[in-house]
Amino acid sequence: MKQIANPTWRNWSRLSMSKPQELLYPESIQDVVDIVHQCRKDWTKIRIVGSGHSFPPLARTDFTLLSLDAMQGILHIDREQQTALVWAGTKLKKLGEDLYAAGWAQENLGDINAQSIGGAIGTGTHGTGVQFGSLSTQVVGLTVVTADGSVLECSDEVNPQLFKAMQLSLGTLGIIVQVRLKVIPAQRMHFQSKMASFTTCMDNLEIWRQEHRHFEFYWFPYTDQTQVKFMNTTDLPASKNNVWNHLNKLVMENAAFWLISEGCRIFPKMCQAASRLSAKAIPTLSESGYGHQLFATPRLVRFSEMEYSVPADSMHPILEEVKACMERKQFAVHFPIECRYVRGDDIWLSPAYGRDSAYIAVHMYKGMPYKDYFTTLETIFLRHGGRPHWGKLHSLRASELNQLYPKFEDFLEVRRMLDPDGLFSNDYVSGLFG
Repeated sequence: MKQIANPTWRNWSRLSMSKPQELLYPESIQDVVDIVHQCRKDWTKIRIVGSGHSFPPLARTDFTLLSLDAMQGILHIDREQQTALVWAGTKLKKLGEDLYAAGWAQENLGDINAQSIGGAIGTGTHGTGVQFGSLSTQVVGLTVVTADGSVLECSDEVNPQLFKAMQLSLGTLGIIVQVRLKVIPAQRMHFQSKMASFTTCMDNLEIWRQEHRHFEFYWFPYTDQTQVKFMNTTDLPASKNNVWNHLNKLVMENAAFWLISEGCRIFPKMCQAASRLSAKAIPTLSESGYGHQLFATPRLVRFSEMEYSVPADSMHPILEEVKACMERKQFAVHFPIECRYVRGDDIWLSPAYGRDSAYIAVHMYKGMPYKDYFTTLETIFLRHGGRPHWGKLHSLRASELNQLYPKFEDFLEVRRMLDPDGLFSNDYVSGLFG
């Protein structure tokens, strides 16, 4: 087992930094059990980290930081049940490639594939599509090392009273070491991207979200332009221009946008012009391939992000309110606002618990002030019944969260039962759950 003493750890956005006593890379379930026993003996807290793509300080610790990067890969595929047993440390990019090599795929993915599957389900990572829930809804079974060193199995059949809490737990109920996922046969998809006016997009929200397997859009602040994206299953052969499209994404969506963003950071008054320029450069793309190749896009420009889940039918009125607010407040922001749809579920801490949801995400370039912008829009989202994405920035703490999640107290009771001493906690987690 690899061990690094006194490392410096930072998350992807560079908003969170810590200096844990040690960073451990277990290679087996027994290694994880031994770590838990040792930390209990030494009264040392543990936080687990995936790829550091959560924006708040979920993984920050001065004690033991544990990574499952050495526990990756597919353990078994049950073709009859259409499930795959995988190590929780498996990165989504590797998981997509390995499933595809075996003829399988996840039914839906987000637009970043750097996360581990354990981290993705632990924070409620999601893609888009009214037929699909977050990645946590793809989980049909979990193997977890709990705070007393026990190895616990849970699913709808085994320990079902714990399963709905475990499916999205922010690493506070135990260390998830293996995940059993429902999978589907790999199928080709057709991806399209194009420009549409804000009015056209709003007028077609209901049609587009119902007619397309996956639909999302981006509104560019201080413009009347959106970029709309569709993805559907297809019989078309895989595109031959995938390399060109990939290079286009790298250059236009990263290199050029980084230059624009640096200009906005140095000269904030450029932001509105930069947003209008970006809107004019919206690409018209059409390509076919497999889901794991098309869902994710390169994200090389670093930023801060806040995202809220709201009732699905509130997307339009909220965006109208946001649009008016931004015209009034004149925030220095040039990043587009990202809008997606997620099917409701019954996972206790899911932002989509009990309702079909729209997710609205706002971003600010690294190094630019974001708090006033985020706080103002957060107020709008909360007024419409919004719930924060756990892996993104927000200002809420336990008393406020308790009002938003019907099963919040039930989750706290499971946490008290499985981790009464707060072994898997830090200051930020304590603020969330008391």
